[in-house]
Amino acid sequence: MSKSKKQSGKPVYRQKSLSMKLGIGFIMIAFLGYMIYSSFIAPKQNSQTGRTLKQSSIDFQKEGELTFRNAEGEFISKIDIELADDEESRSTGMMYRAKMDENQGMFFIFPYENFQSFWMRNTILPLDIMFVNSKLEIVTIHKNAKPFDENSYPSTSIAQYVVEVNGGYSDKVGIKEGDKIVWRKM
Repeated sequence: MSKSKKQSGKPVYRQKSLSMKLGIGFIMIAFLGYMIYSSFIAPKQNSQTGRTLKQSSIDFQKEGELTFRNAEGEFISKIDIELADDEESRSTGMMYRAKMDENQGMFFIFPYENFQSFWMRNTILPLDIMFVNSKLEIVTIHKNAKPFDENSYPSTSIAQYVVEVNGGYSDKVGIKEGDKIVWRKM
């Protein structure tokens, strides 16, 4: 009885089997899963550069405070800082972060003074990059460093620290080379 019978030269098909129904259901679930993944989970592309952005849940972690002062010691502004004080955190820096509040920044601490150089690979936000010597004087400022730029942003003098803030912040509050920083860890 499992064989198909022919009527007037044409085959007669039985109702779809349970395994076929399960197969179609599986394909539909897989397609739905792919659509959810590609819409909400998968890496996105930056519309301006076409580069793929890594989805990240890296949120700002306040680990200290930093105050900017002019050469005379007068207060300019104060920000909360996240510390980059080991090889891993210095290497990652601000990469993959989609936002940072105006009063926040990242503070890089190097073990000794040297000529430093940064780039903007995988960095979504434009940044002001300030190089600071061991006397806590700002020796170089690169303003509005361009997102995803792989060109080097070097210090013009030896530096032991680097402060990264949102692009345009140094102009907005009036920070310039020769100004100083004071910082403390929480």
